[in-house]
Amino acid sequence: MATRKPPAAAPAAPSRQRLSAAEREQHITREAVRFFADIGFGGDTRELAKRLGVTQSLLYKYFPNKEALINRVFDEVYLGRWNPFWESVIRDRQIPLQERLTRHYVEYAKAALTRDWVRIFMFSGLRGEDINRKYLAILRQRILEPIAIELRHEFGLPPTSEQPLTTAEVELVWGINARVFYFGQRQWIFDVPVEASLDTLIALTIEHFLAGAKVVLPRLLAAPQPRQ
Repeated sequence: MATRKPPAAAPAAPSRQRLSAAEREQHITREAVRFFADIGFGGDTRELAKRLGVTQSLLYKYFPNKEALINRVFDEVYLGRWNPFWESVIRDRQIPLQERLTRHYVEYAKAALTRDWVRIFMFSGLRGEDINRKYLAILRQRILEPIAIELRHEFGLPPTSEQPLTTAEVELVWGINARVFYFGQRQWIFDVPVEASLDTLIALTIEHFLAGAKVVLPRLLAAPQPRQ
């Protein structure tokens, strides 16, 4: 008669890993990004703590108030994902300008057209948070104004040392960003995904922009400028 084997012991339940303070803070930050992207900045920190499975008092140990948490989300999403390539390729005059701008915006779209980037940006604007203002100031200084300078160089127009950049020039460049960002809005706000290749659409956007800027920009600089 065969000896009956005793039943195998059930595997031990995995113990919950204890996070270090830095790991806990990063975990809270990542969940806060998802939380605000889901429901906006009207979301309550109690609900966020519930999602995390922690007490609200523990949440406040790492972030003393909601404003501190929002500032950390800004650092995580917008500053933490900033790619130095975006700036360097714009200024590389060994590459044709159309190719530079296309490469810049194709790479930029990989960060800026993600769900959390787009939705947090929109919610921030609706709630009057500082995220938009802070980010757009950086964008203007590091991306838009350098593109405006390269446009002058491309079309043989006076450098900024002879004729300072105008608001109208920067507004002209804003048009590229607005067009590219709209692709993200369509997907993550309006739920109408872009069906064509995004890279192709960006290339067409740049080609279209440069054709128009070649006509408009010389006329813009020749016009009398309003007194500051």
